[in-house]
Amino acid sequence: MITAGDTHARVLVLTTFDDDDYVYGALRAGASGFLVKDMALEDILTAIRVVAAGDAMIALGVTRRLVGEFAGQPRSGRKPREITGITDREREVLRLVGLGMSNAEIAAALYITVGTVKTHVARLLAKLGARDRVQLVITANEAGLVSASGAGLHQSR
Repeated sequence: MITAGDTHARVLVLTTFDDDDYVYGALRAGASGFLVKDMALEDILTAIRVVAAGDAMIALGVTRRLVGEFAGQPRSGRKPREITGITDREREVLRLVGLGMSNAEIAAALYITVGTVKTHVARLLAKLGARDRVQLVITANEAGLVSASGAGLHQSR
C-alpha cells in the first residue's frame, strides 16, 4: 500500500500496441504493468488498483508470451542464479509464479489458501529484493526454476 512518504511512482502502460518490444521496453524502464486497450474496463480498473497497491499486472496474452520467452531462452552456458534464504515451499511458489500462475491457481496446485500464497509471495518479494511479480518471474527463470517444457504446461486464465 502507498504511504504518505512514498515517492516511488508506479507506472501502468495502457496501449493499443500488443508488441513484445513495447512490453520489454516498458518493463525494463520500470513499469509495473502493461495492458492493452481491448481489455474489459473492469480488468483495467482492477489493474490500476493492483499497481497502486505495489504489485504488478500484465495483460494475460502478454504474460503468456513473456513466460514463454523467458523459459525458452537458452542459458548460453551461464550457471543458474543461486537462490538462498528461502524455504522449499517458497521455492515452489516462486517456480509457479515463474510459470505465470495467479495466486488462486498456485493455491489450488499446492492445496493451500490464497492468503497463504499471498504471504509466500510477499516474503519472496522481501527476501529476494524484488519490486513486483514481474521481477519474481525473471528471478525464477534466472534460477533455472522454469524450463521451456514447463512453460507450456500451464495456461493462465
